[in-house]
Amino acid sequence: MSENLFLTLARGFADQPDKCCLQLPEGGQWSFQQLDTLSARMAAVLVSRAEPGDRVLMQVQKCPEAVALYLACLRAGLVLVPLNTAYTAAELDYFRQDAEPAIEVDDQSLQRLCLDSTYVDPLQVVAEVGGDDLAAILYTSGTTGRSKGAMLSHDNLRSNALTLHKLWGFQADDVLLHALPIYHVHGLFVALNTALLNGSTVLFYPRFDTATLREGLARATVMMGVPTFYTRMLEEPAINRDACAHMRLFICGSAPLTEATFAAFEARTGHRILERYGMSETGMISSNPLDGERLAGSVGFALPGVEVRICDEQGKHLAAGKVGVVEVRGPNVFNGYWRMPEKTAAEFRDDGFFVTGDLGRLDGSGRLWLVGREKDLIISGGLNVYPKEVELCLDSVDGVLETAVIGVPHPDFGEAVVAVCVMVEGRTLDDAGLEAAIADTLARFKQPKAYIQRADLPRNTMGKVQKNQLREDYRDCFQAARAAATE
Repeated sequence: MSENLFLTLARGFADQPDKCCLQLPEGGQWSFQQLDTLSARMAAVLVSRAEPGDRVLMQVQKCPEAVALYLACLRAGLVLVPLNTAYTAAELDYFRQDAEPAIEVDDQSLQRLCLDSTYVDPLQVVAEVGGDDLAAILYTSGTTGRSKGAMLSHDNLRSNALTLHKLWGFQADDVLLHALPIYHVHGLFVALNTALLNGSTVLFYPRFDTATLREGLARATVMMGVPTFYTRMLEEPAINRDACAHMRLFICGSAPLTEATFAAFEARTGHRILERYGMSETGMISSNPLDGERLAGSVGFALPGVEVRICDEQGKHLAAGKVGVVEVRGPNVFNGYWRMPEKTAAEFRDDGFFVTGDLGRLDGSGRLWLVGREKDLIISGGLNVYPKEVELCLDSVDGVLETAVIGVPHPDFGEAVVAVCVMVEGRTLDDAGLEAAIADTLARFKQPKAYIQRADLPRNTMGKVQKNQLREDYRDCFQAARAAATE
């Protein structure tokens, strides 16, 4: 019996073929039958050009045809490799050489594929695959070293979809507001897989825009977004309790949500955002509860069937409350990195736990609290400083919109704490004011030795602050100051 993920997803919409699947902002719509038929025709073309297990490189703009291509790859037993549309030709060359795709699809060739599909009969047989067979390869952002391809199996994606569908209480009449990109685990797998599994209509926006989103809130019941979505929504006065009255659930992930945004959004809309935690290699790992207390700053409890533990660098299990590296084991955890056996071996413990590289702690109730990435840990004068702790303190200062805390080289301390701050529009606060605001809250060694104010923070397409860029931008700030002082 085939364990193809497509068969699982199709159960969610097979009995309602005429229902709207993808609702486009300009008024067009695709039924489940239209999407199903196009994917079957695409699959027929693909199997004439590739063998099961071959890779299909997809770098296209967000559109219904791209969703059909994803489903077609599943049906044909091919491995989808979705790529960020912002990648340059030089970057694309790396992925092409590494993945060795049998088929490459860009915007132009996607349209040709659709045209070719009109001349073939739909593929009637869904490919026989095992649960461990690859469904997709997702390349990590590659902020250090070259990008790694996380190999995700049909079972990896299925387990996450089934678990989240139940955990987040999807209902027959749910409508999903989808403004995420579909080259990432969040928009492609978390959002679309759960919606397809539920047979839900998806308001399918090409990008996030508060004006169109405001209209969507009147029809949707569930929204999945990144923190940037919610901060921008708060900038729009018309997004309030009345505008969100039709909504059942707001979900946030892909980057940390500040406690200030959490509180402000609840005060404005009456909704407590449900924050969850995941990564390309694992899909979702933990989630705040649908029913029960959602705590600002926590990413909730491990998903059913998923184990989370906190360990030191040697893999020794740490007690509740202790900060260490988050490790995870479960059916959602990927098969390893594409053609990187040494890297794969280095990232897994002997007992099967994957070392995420995130720093966090588990409290006494089992809730997970993240404090940053292991590579973001600052060691200043031999003492550990967790950026998240400093950021939370600074974010609570009146007039501060958001912060990113980094460590940069320092001639005396090895590394020094630097706070990069974005102020509320029209507000100013000098370094002395920032220092005074946190003086009684943080130990002296944790307090920033420099404050840098910017109009905004650099982010990737999923809203994550690019601290590696900030570290590069300001790596010489203390050396330059010392040189100036000795002249």
